[in-house]
Amino acid sequence: MSTRKPNILVVSDPMVAPGYLPRVRYLCDYLARKGYGVTLLTEDGKPLTFTHAYPIQTIRMYHGGTLEWLTKAIWTLLTDWYNRAFASRFIHRLSGNEPYDLVLCSSFNDSPLGAAARIARRLNIPLVCDIRDLEEQVNDSRYQYQHQSRFLMPFRGFYRTIHRRRRNAVLRQANAITTVSPWHAEFIQAITKHRVPVTVVYNGFDEQVFYPSDTPTTVFKISYIGSLFAWQKAGLEKVKRVIEACKSSSILLDIHTPQQEPIAHEQLGEAVRESSIMLVLTSTETHGMLTTKFYEALGCNKPVLCVPSDKGALADLIAYTKAGIATEDEEEIKAFIQGQYKQWKEKGYTHQQSVHREEFTREAQCRQTEEIIKTILS
Repeated sequence: MSTRKPNILVVSDPMVAPGYLPRVRYLCDYLARKGYGVTLLTEDGKPLTFTHAYPIQTIRMYHGGTLEWLTKAIWTLLTDWYNRAFASRFIHRLSGNEPYDLVLCSSFNDSPLGAAARIARRLNIPLVCDIRDLEEQVNDSRYQYQHQSRFLMPFRGFYRTIHRRRRNAVLRQANAITTVSPWHAEFIQAITKHRVPVTVVYNGFDEQVFYPSDTPTTVFKISYIGSLFAWQKAGLEKVKRVIEACKSSSILLDIHTPQQEPIAHEQLGEAVRESSIMLVLTSTETHGMLTTKFYEALGCNKPVLCVPSDKGALADLIAYTKAGIATEDEEEIKAFIQGQYKQWKEKGYTHQQSVHREEFTREAQCRQTEEIIKTILS
């Protein structure tokens, strides 16, 4: 009887520095360590500098130049060129010696979801879709669209309609779907009419990078690390007002966005541990958005200040883990900051004794996904 571990083809969005899609990387690492045959398939882009013990195949879709990109973007909109070309180029490479057993696609867009579905159909193997984001999670979302030019803005409505139709068609074909929050799961179940099993696999933190260390610091720092979008600015202004009301020169607000010098993934843990409070900015206009910065603060046992409360999945997780506070009330924000400041003055550091921390490690997330793969292949 054969004991061969299944071969998994993982298809993902382009791997972009500095994080290189941690959810995808850690899943590939985990499955490879467990003896699975893992191949990561992604679009060719900038050099991939992270360490990996599994093969990565890249497919070149663009060679450079605005005219080429624009032509192919329009052709994709009209004919789904990207997914057709991506899938056919991969299939053309196959020599027949790669007995893939399952395709797992982790994405937020209809590309490469459509390509993964074509590959699975061609090889007659199951398809698992891992949906990290949905366009609908932010009202009138623009942050997922790469095209922000004025020329293409009039076509956004048409693009959105086509994107949703193609994405939904793939989701209805999947053998199983994983996603990142209960809101996402409920939304996807409505799309598939409950005909495809949908499982919440939360994001998590890498225990090798994000771990507690009660080391005294010389500055009480409230840190925000990540991109800033228009719908987050109201929360940021509220925090700034509260900090001014505290009237303490020792309280520093440190905003670090990718537009500044990017922080390498390996250095993020130290940046979190050097912080006294990790700031998470959200909005009631968002749905099910559980930023990785929440999980990273949880991993380091650093207090989380979420402003405002999303009144949804993130607030629920903060309460479940006792990781901090989610609120829009300025007095509550002030009391929270002052309470953490008092702890810092006494000890030189802050420490948030959270609960259920072990449920949100990357390894726990990977184990959950592995069980889904086993169930499908059994």
